[in-house]
Amino acid sequence: MSDKKNIDKLVIAISSRALFDLDDSHRVYQEQGLEAYQQYQIAHESEPLQPGGAFSLVKKLLHLNAQLDTQRVEVILLSRNSADTGLRIFNSIEHYDLAITRAAFSGGASPYRYISAFNSHLFLSMDGADVRHALEQGVAAATILPSATTMASDDKLKFAFDGDAVLFSDEAERIYKSEGLEAFARSEKQSANHPLSGGPFKPFLAALQQLQMEFAPGESPIRTCLVTARSAPAHERVVRTLRAWNIRIDESLFLGGMDKGVFLKAFDADVFFDDQEGHCDSARHHVATGHVPHGVANEAPAQNNPGVDNTGDKPG
Repeated sequence: MSDKKNIDKLVIAISSRALFDLDDSHRVYQEQGLEAYQQYQIAHESEPLQPGGAFSLVKKLLHLNAQLDTQRVEVILLSRNSADTGLRIFNSIEHYDLAITRAAFSGGASPYRYISAFNSHLFLSMDGADVRHALEQGVAAATILPSATTMASDDKLKFAFDGDAVLFSDEAERIYKSEGLEAFARSEKQSANHPLSGGPFKPFLAALQQLQMEFAPGESPIRTCLVTARSAPAHERVVRTLRAWNIRIDESLFLGGMDKGVFLKAFDADVFFDDQEGHCDSARHHVATGHVPHGVANEAPAQNNPGVDNTGDKPG
């Protein structure tokens, strides 16, 4: 991936299935094949699709442009549809008055290769393989999970992030996985003054902060929150790392292994990103959730130490 980013815009790439509910048409494809799917989409192209898992987030992101009176956020549609079958998607975009004008229709192939070409800061999809490819390209990416949640109740745009393997690298978590919680706590206390390396979502968080700074002090509609299973004394390295990065988080929750879902509901998050499937399953019952398939927690179990219980809450 090129290091050059679009400095004028925050660019979000999103798949059509993350933006809209395409379950019915996808079922036709799975059960009846491509030709039946194409006929189904064309026959229903005048019927607007229902919102998908990331629809509310996209709507709030695009609303930032009106609040800033400038085009600072752009959403790019990436779809495996052809332009022909994708007409229903663009009709739905128009129906909901979403300011999305750029798209890549890849005709059945994976569209992830266009993520970097669009200078995307974040990619959201329901296809885990595409998400992994995006992460390999150095782009923050997450698999949007099925959720029954609706748009957060106020006008704030609230992002919640896990720590290790999401905002930070998984270097500390690897110690936990291989040597256990006591070794992790000891290592983190000894390394408190040594900043953690950045994880896949560090650049996206930095871009969000730049967007926050364009609003007058105290008036930004964007809020960020760190929601981590870490607790004292492992909190100090996190605080010092963010300070070294010159990145500010609005709220930080050090939960010491408590269930994250209820806290995310209290924060009223528009979306939460976590690398652990267990935390994601808890969260998605309360808020829109993206699984980040990155780090040691997403490697084959055989790569972890069989003598350590890896089923419990991680420190991050």
